[in-house]
Parts: sequence; C-alpha cells; structure tokens
Amino acid sequence: MANIKILLLPLLFSLLSTTTQDIEKAFLQNKPKILYSLLSSKSSINISLPEPISFSDQLSNQQAYFLFKKIFSSYTTFEFFSESEIPLSPEENDFIFKARWSFRDNKNNDQHVLHIFFFMVNENHSRASPSPSSQDSGKMKPIWRIIEIKAEKI
Repeated sequence: MANIKILLLPLLFSLLSTTTQDIEKAFLQNKPKILYSLLSSKSSINISLPEPISFSDQLSNQQAYFLFKKIFSSYTTFEFFSESEIPLSPEENDFIFKARWSFRDNKNNDQHVLHIFFFMVNENHSRASPSPSSQDSGKMKPIWRIIEIKAEKI
C-alpha cells in the first residue's frame, strides 16, 4: 500500500502543478472563465479579499465567476506568481496554494500587492473509494477544486 502511495505522489503533484498554472493563467490573462473551471461546484466558495476590493462572503461557483469578472474588469493584473504549494496532509488530499498578486486599479492607476491563498481539495478523493484494481491502474485522477480564496496585504 505504501508503494502505491509513493507511485501516485508524482502524478498528484504533476496535476497539482497544472492546476496552479491554470490559476496563474486566469489572473495574468484576467480571465475569470479559467478560474471558474477550477471552482468547486459541490460546496460554497469562501472568499475574503482586503482593500481595495473589500469583499468577504460565501458564494456559489457561478457567483464567484461574476465577482472575479468584475474584479478583473476593474483591476489589471501585472504580476502573479507562485510562492508555495503547501500540502496539508497527503491522506486528506488538500493543499494551500500561495501566490503574490500585483495589480493596478484601472480608475486611478494605484498599484496594490497581495498575498493570495487558494485552499484546494481533491474532489475525487471524497467519492466512494474505487476498487483496488482501478486504483492500481490510475483511473482515479485527482480533480483539484478551489473551495476558499483569501488574501492579505503585503
């Protein structure tokens, strides 16, 4: 069993990297549709963003899409890069992706820098466990979804 976990770790981290690259792409291209594809549809999304955005609430994935559509139309990202991917527990299949987000207010050209955190869960992990043979063949790939977004000023 331990050997299977060791073999699956590179797969988990490669899919994790793809997910974090998609988050970066969503912010750098100011495209909420990319971010929407990564939001959980199974639970509400907790979002807490400081000034100048000043927003804190629980939203559906569709509401979060419209929020980020408004944010990306009001603020232009000029820098977004990963600072760390922090696995909380390999058995729990969740992690926090931390990034640095720099953006400009389109109204007054003020620049802002935030640390932004994405709490991600593997939605495949919460389903009923597949048979051992399907685990061995790698059919249950992780589906990483965002369930929380928080930010703080730097």
